[in-house]
Parts: sequence; structure tokens; C-alpha cells
Amino acid sequence: MTASVRLRIVSLCLLLGAGLGCGGAAFSPSSAQAPPAPPSASALAVPVFSHVFVVVEENHGYSSVIGSSSMPYLNSLASKYGLATQYYANTHPSIGNYFMMTTGQIITNNDSYNTTVTVDNLVRHFLTAGKTWKSYAESLPRVGYTGWDVYPYVKHHNPFAYFSDVANSSNQRNYLVPFSQFLTDMKNNQLPRFSFIIPNQKNNAHDGTLNQADAWLKTNLVPLISNSAFTQNGLLIILFDEAGTNDSSHGGGRIATLILSPKGKKPYKSTTFYQHQSILRFILQGLGITTYPGAAASAPNMTEFF
Repeated sequence: MTASVRLRIVSLCLLLGAGLGCGGAAFSPSSAQAPPAPPSASALAVPVFSHVFVVVEENHGYSSVIGSSSMPYLNSLASKYGLATQYYANTHPSIGNYFMMTTGQIITNNDSYNTTVTVDNLVRHFLTAGKTWKSYAESLPRVGYTGWDVYPYVKHHNPFAYFSDVANSSNQRNYLVPFSQFLTDMKNNQLPRFSFIIPNQKNNAHDGTLNQADAWLKTNLVPLISNSAFTQNGLLIILFDEAGTNDSSHGGGRIATLILSPKGKKPYKSTTFYQHQSILRFILQGLGITTYPGAAASAPNMTEFF
């Protein structure tokens, strides 16, 4: 038997399977190319979730939160689910981080910025892919409000209110809602595919204490984590927008970021370097979307949590 015939027979056996009488030393595949190895865990795709929730807290670094007796509930979640231990905000102050999470660009570092943003953003990708969304902002004056601060609500923590895709659309503005609607939507099984959850300035650790922020998280997340929107196939991300201004490492300082899902590794601690553009990419992948705005297109994947 010539070498070329032998190789063709071996290739056919590898294609059709070993159960067709192709075994034996005379037909060893050693001279043929071995089939590709299965992908490693790091190469696997992010699961597609029925619902993705993002909760953003304010202005505290990793070391002031993780292990802190002031946030027992948050730390109980960190000990049970996924924790990114080397996650860094992109800039100071807040607004640039919120834009990075949602557009893949910092856009501005002026918290008083009040201009409509026309760059590529999450909502544009949701509309293209047919995914539902809402921004649940605590103390938002009314549904569809895109105006300036009405304390304790502040606009620069609600990036969706800036996007031209929302501000210029009477329909999309309806998805800017007060947080009080979240519990109603959850009870009525009407949660959107993506929920952006923003506590007000008294409950996000900005103007209030870490104890207050932790109590708010416990009050509002316990019902969510026991709800089918999470338990069946959900993803909940809890993170801080930036560290305190005394920490500017990698732009905005080291922050706590928790990844919670029934599909995730439990418990799990990541030591991979991430920033907000990776969360943006992660959100879109988690909804089955494979196009990404701005820096999210080249950001590291967060597949290791699964």
C-alpha cells in the first residue's frame, strides 16, 4: 500500500469513526494529522442569559469594601459567587466611567456635562438585536425624564439619559424609569432582558455610608436573587464606578466587581486585569450580541467566571 493511499484511508477512518473496522496497528493514525483538541475553558463563550442586571455603587476602592464589616451583605455575596480582584476603573470622576460601561469611551470627565451623546452605545446595539432594556434610577422624577439633577437623583450616573437613541425617541425614553418600578416589573414577570440599576446618592455610598449602601443592596437584591429571572438563567453584576480620588491606578483605581449567576463558578476569585470596557463587552455577550462599541471591541473577555 502506498503512503498516499494509507493516508487517505486513515483520514476516512478519523472522519467516520473507529467503529468501522479501521482499528489495528496497520491503520494507526500516527502518520496522519491528529484531530484538533477540544477548546480550553478560557476559550469557551460567555453563556447567553435570559436577564442581565447591573447595579452600580459609588466612589469606594476595593480595600475599603471587600472584607469590610460595614458591608456584610456584599461580602457574603463575594464569598459565594465570582469576585474580580484586579478590576480597575478607567478615570476620575464618575461620569467617564459610566460612559465607558455603556459606550466604550470616556466621552468626558466633567460631571456637569449635559450634552446629548451620539456615539455608538448599548441602546443602539439592543435596538439592532431586538433586546429589551430599562434604566431603573432611584428617585428619577418620572418616567422618561432626561433633565438635570433632582437630588438625590443625579443625571451623570444615568448614562442612558444622554444617548441620542433615547433622548430623541419618545418610545425609548419610556425605558428610563424610577427604581420603584423594578419590584413591580419583577412581580409581574415583565423585566427586560437588560436592567441598569442606579441607587440614589443616599444609597449608593456616595453621600450615605457603606452601611446604608449595604442595607439597600440587601433589601433590593434578596428578592431578585430568589426570583426566577435570576435563578433560572440570570446574570447579576455589582460594581463600583471608581475608587476614591486617592487611588488613580490605571486611571480610576482598584474597585470591587462581583459576578453572580447560577451558571457561574462558585466561589471564584479572578486575578485577571479588567476595566469597564470588559463589563460592556460581557453585557453584550451575555445577551447573545457579538458587536461591541468603542473599546469593548478589543477588551478582554470575562469567560473565566463560567
